[in-house]
Amino acid sequence: MSSPNVLARRLGTGDAVTIGLGSMIGAGIFAAFAPAAAAAGTGLVIGLGIAAVVAYCNATSSAQLAAQYPTSGGTYVYGRERLGDWPGFLAGWGFIIGKTASCAAMAMTFAAYALPGPWQKPLAIAAVLALATINYFGVTRTAAATRVIVTIVLAILAVVVIAGLSSGAPAVDDGQSLTVTGGWYGVLQSAGLLFFAFAGYARIATMGEEVKNPERTIPRAILTALGLAVTIYALIAVSLLLTVGAQTIASSDAPLVEVVTVRGWDWAGPLVRIGAAAAALGALLALIAGVGRTSLAMARNRDLPGWLSAVHPRYQVPHRAEITLAAVVSVIIALVDLRGAIGFSSFGVLLYYFVTNISAYTQNPSQRLYPKVWQVLGAIGCLILVATLPPVSIAAGAGMFLIGIIYRAVRLRVSRS
Repeated sequence: MSSPNVLARRLGTGDAVTIGLGSMIGAGIFAAFAPAAAAAGTGLVIGLGIAAVVAYCNATSSAQLAAQYPTSGGTYVYGRERLGDWPGFLAGWGFIIGKTASCAAMAMTFAAYALPGPWQKPLAIAAVLALATINYFGVTRTAAATRVIVTIVLAILAVVVIAGLSSGAPAVDDGQSLTVTGGWYGVLQSAGLLFFAFAGYARIATMGEEVKNPERTIPRAILTALGLAVTIYALIAVSLLLTVGAQTIASSDAPLVEVVTVRGWDWAGPLVRIGAAAAALGALLALIAGVGRTSLAMARNRDLPGWLSAVHPRYQVPHRAEITLAAVVSVIIALVDLRGAIGFSSFGVLLYYFVTNISAYTQNPSQRLYPKVWQVLGAIGCLILVATLPPVSIAAGAGMFLIGIIYRAVRLRVSRS
């Protein structure tokens, strides 16, 4: 008989790719381009390329580690196994605070597109509670729901790309369509903000305990999902710049809606709003699952309260961790705005992947799937992007890491006494 605290392996390669892709084409593709354009202008395209390279390095490290350690928890587990308890804790804590902020960003993006106006925050909170309920009743339902959402979103994004790349001169010329603003600092900051959108493949690794044949499935699913996401983001970036220009992107709350309306496709505006809302819901659905499972792994080791390690005897999900997450995200939604949540999320997740790359670097040759140069490049890239994030995001992230360090230090001292 299996242990009541062990998750069931139910997901195939297609399910894993769908969950990762659903996370990467969520709120980021509808929300991250505006702050990236404000930081770098047209240089956001360079930033997108940098973010994609760093994401690829991180993805190869995650895939290599997940093949050796196919259990829930992602880099929290990898860091503990390869580097020690403290690096593992810092990775897990970074993932939780970064992805909790991402949950809030996804929910706020959904509400902004679905119901502009004073009811946005209550709607965002309602979305968090509803999707946490879906996760509560089983991971196979999560994969099935995400598959439907991804299909809808891809169809809507295809409409945006066709409109943006349709023949003719740019419909809007802001006079700065070819201007890179902010220099290399601005470009790197845009890369850090856009990285927020690429981190969805982490959900595949954190669900390693629920994937069939994980040694083969996880690496294939991570790289497939990332490759598809990079292609989609590049097409959308070009469509935005050719149609409305960097200045308009930076000042718009819904830049993808601008593309279709500027081209005269007014009928498509409501469809894009529906697509944005669906994308944000898909990403939020996968995020709740991923954060809940990292919380489960940390609670098993008492790096979070032990009662969070409970797995529901019928539905085989970490139900207490997901209920707690829903409550915390609801509080964040009530207190912060979307752009602040994006920068804060990137801070935590980039440090998480720094530990991922260092952990993968220490693997033995028999466990290695990719050259060490990718891990070195990934670790350096993560540190550079963290250092160039907006100062407010750096300060908030550093403060939350300090809280985590103090918590664990106190717990260790109490346990020894």
